Amino acid sequence: MELSWAWIIAIVLVIISTYLYLWNDYDYFKKRGIPYIKSWPILGSFAPAFIMLKPPAEFIIDMYNHNPNAKYIGFFETNNPVVLIRDPELIKLISVKYFDYFPEHRGLVEEGHDPLFGRNLFSLRGDKWKETRMMLTPAFTLSKLKGMFKLMNECGADFTEFLSKMPDHKKTIEMKDVLTRYTNDVIATCAFGITINSMKDPENEFYICGREATNFGPLRTFQFILLRSFPILSRLINIKFVSDKVANYFENIVKDVIDTRDQNNIVRSDMIQLMIEARDKRTELGQELPLIDIVAQAFSFFFSGFDGVASSMCFTCHEICVNLDIQKRLQKDIDEIIDKTNGNPTYDDINNMHYLSAVINESLRRYPVGIMHDRVCVQDYELPPTLPNYKPFIIKKGINVMFPVYAIHHDPKYFEDPYKFNPERFMDNGKDINNSGTYFPFGMGPRMCIANRFAILEIKVLIFHLLARCNLKPCSKTVNPIQLTKTGIHMNSANGFWIYLEERKDAHPAVKNLLPNSKIDNNNYNNSNATIKATTNGVAK
Repeated sequence: MELSWAWIIAIVLVIISTYLYLWNDYDYFKKRGIPYIKSWPILGSFAPAFIMLKPPAEFIIDMYNHNPNAKYIGFFETNNPVVLIRDPELIKLISVKYFDYFPEHRGLVEEGHDPLFGRNLFSLRGDKWKETRMMLTPAFTLSKLKGMFKLMNECGADFTEFLSKMPDHKKTIEMKDVLTRYTNDVIATCAFGITINSMKDPENEFYICGREATNFGPLRTFQFILLRSFPILSRLINIKFVSDKVANYFENIVKDVIDTRDQNNIVRSDMIQLMIEARDKRTELGQELPLIDIVAQAFSFFFSGFDGVASSMCFTCHEICVNLDIQKRLQKDIDEIIDKTNGNPTYDDINNMHYLSAVINESLRRYPVGIMHDRVCVQDYELPPTLPNYKPFIIKKGINVMFPVYAIHHDPKYFEDPYKFNPERFMDNGKDINNSGTYFPFGMGPRMCIANRFAILEIKVLIFHLLARCNLKPCSKTVNPIQLTKTGIHMNSANGFWIYLEERKDAHPAVKNLLPNSKIDNNNYNNSNATIKATTNGVAK
């Protein structure tokens, strides 16, 4: 296997080198009088990040600071010219007011080659995107979130109870491994309508396939680069972002869930149910919603929530761990809610915890899930001059623009002492920050992440239950400040997120009431095949 990959990589590099030698236009920005970052052969301006000389987030900072006075600069992704927008006002214009000029993301894969990614909401374009966005939006309304809160809350309570009761020699924990199990279980119940307990059954197939789908090592990062920059070549050598094994597994799960509900007239408040209803409405109109479209949206939700949300939780837990004053203040607020509700908090109780919200917002500022966001220009658009005495610049149709989220979140012009973890900035000026255009961890405008409120609620529920039962303490493996990894597409710690979990001796007596009346059934899955049995705790029609 290693030999075959060595040959493939060698052939790929020869083809890419020849292609770039014949067709490159690395003078694109120079000809147009735009400041730009010079390109390396083959890998473009991103080369230091591609060959893992430094973490991508730190490289974004370097790019952003290349010309601190410019509203935008140019760079190259392989040989493709890209415009890096530095000015928050321009980002707002492109994302919101002139969205019709920049309505799409640059697709990672083609629909026919890798349908789970090619058909998901992130990759869809034009009317297909609008239709799918309208279909999925009701899944994340306030009423639906309140309905999913109960499922999420039960997962959080059962999960943190398990952690708090572990023997002492197991309480030094790498949080990423643990929290991907929590996000796995939440997504399983809230999106797929199935019940899993990944702490009691750590090798369940749903979790194993999810980990495989989201794991980014050096080889997977290289595949990502090829897929994004050289789609034709990727098809020729049959590189896919999602393996056939994982794709088939998730397709079988969704089909099994849908068949079970159709046969037993089961209704459940989750994403699958919403798409079943959309399928039925289209059938009445003589239209079709193919199974693969349903699978693609469910998988997209899983892919984003499994690793990305777990990483956000890890960064938040780390900062709570190393800032004892923040931890004690949060625990005081949590205990007050437990006391007020006798251990039965509602959606509003947890969602309206202002300091908890400030801590999570600051964590998303300091460690945004996506370090850059992109848009594709679909009709020529004129940018104002990037610097005084420069000419306006016309972005041509097909050119990609990028927004350096991580860099703007760490610009001292917008955030005082930006590398300091300081939730107070959101307590004092939360509304102003959210409306400023300088804080956008989930994107901005119509292409903003559709599940952002779900993700934040999921983090709140986890932190609430974890701190209700445990103290988070540094251990010998805790690295502070965090050193970021040089691989992958999400922010992650190079050394892991190691924390010692100490069961609280001063926990509120009503903490026992947080546990659901009926524990999660750990036997409601089938390891002998590729599917997990759908739960039947819905409402019969």
